[in-house]
Amino acid sequence: MSASPFRAGAREGFFAFLPLSVGLIPWAMVTGMAMISTGLTPTQAMGMNLIVFAGTAQLGTLPLIGAGAPLWLIVVTALALNLRFIIFSAAIAQGFRGVGTPLRWYCGHLLTDGVFACCLDKMLRVDDRRWRLGYYLAPSIWSWALWQLFALIGVFAAGSIPKHWSLEFMASIALLVLLVPLARQRPMLVAAITSGATAVMLRGMPLRLGLIVAIVVGILAGFAAEHWHGKGETA
Repeated sequence: MSASPFRAGAREGFFAFLPLSVGLIPWAMVTGMAMISTGLTPTQAMGMNLIVFAGTAQLGTLPLIGAGAPLWLIVVTALALNLRFIIFSAAIAQGFRGVGTPLRWYCGHLLTDGVFACCLDKMLRVDDRRWRLGYYLAPSIWSWALWQLFALIGVFAAGSIPKHWSLEFMASIALLVLLVPLARQRPMLVAAITSGATAVMLRGMPLRLGLIVAIVVGILAGFAAEHWHGKGETA
């Protein structure tokens, strides 16, 4: 008996994402250790991990939390660091055609950089809704489970992992690996280059506000590139 379209898509999505998911391990552990080193209790750290589920936003706001920054600045920073998901959501939205709103909200919560990079192309090309949903949910749930598990390990191992292991560097490498497939699309490449250049130029701004400005500039540049690219194709 042949597998259902959902199961077939889930199997293919899981194995397509599996090699990429290895990069989540050091990143999650670093995040768990960073939350504890900032002063959060294990319960607070895992609560943040479950609710936010966004490594970049978590790591980006921890210095502000540790410094006692105002709540509005912490919230704005977290939102700015996650603005890239506006582009991701707009790009992958057609892959959820025919999917109900509650399930779309759940899928949106699970969206990560790696899952987006892995799933985008096929989700836009395959017509079967059930296959597309399985192809997305399998790596997404696997990513979520890995993140929670190794963040928990990082939380309880915060004081025992040697600093010379340089897990922070490994997490940066994992992010760079995710950037490569995303940069194949012109709007993503324009957004990355523009945002990176702006962040370097504004690195001296207080409270890391230069990073927020760089993210906003990158998002706008990506939308502009998408608009101009679309006009060029229809001309």
